[in-house]
Amino acid sequence: MNHAFFSTKNVFFLCYIVFGDSMKKIIRCLLFVLLGYVIGEFFFGDGRRYIEKLQMMDHYYFLLEGVYSDKDLLQRDIRNLSQKVVDYQENQYYVYVGITRDKEVAEVLRSIYKKMGFQIYQKEKMLSSSEFSENVRQFDLLIKETEDEDQILTIERVVLANYEEILKKQ
Repeated sequence: MNHAFFSTKNVFFLCYIVFGDSMKKIIRCLLFVLLGYVIGEFFFGDGRRYIEKLQMMDHYYFLLEGVYSDKDLLQRDIRNLSQKVVDYQENQYYVYVGITRDKEVAEVLRSIYKKMGFQIYQKEKMLSSSEFSENVRQFDLLIKETEDEDQILTIERVVLANYEEILKKQ
């Protein structure tokens, strides 16, 4: 026989012999203590800081043209895009053509790009920058006030430049 005396099965059996049916109560009590510790750490330790950080973040709609793993393919496919931001994350190039906080504005931008022949996907992100948040909110109001597609794309070009200036440098 090739098994250890202190295997899990033997330890539970030994505990049952020593404590009897009260072993179930002891195990339950230990589980509740452990659960209490984990919950306490979450709310009063690092978890609390995580929640505070989430509360300071704002919700955005990123309009995604595509995700590329090959830089040459990326450059070939986006040469017809006059405005874009390229983010490199986890060995992938993400090409964004718009950023907004307003779902209606996101749909307006998607329809403009659809007319231009692009398939645009919407990706939701959380960002933490009060300056960028306020700028995007103001630009969204401007976009809602016009129906001229050229003006809308010009405004969105400024939003993308603002994103690169404020957030990509962080």
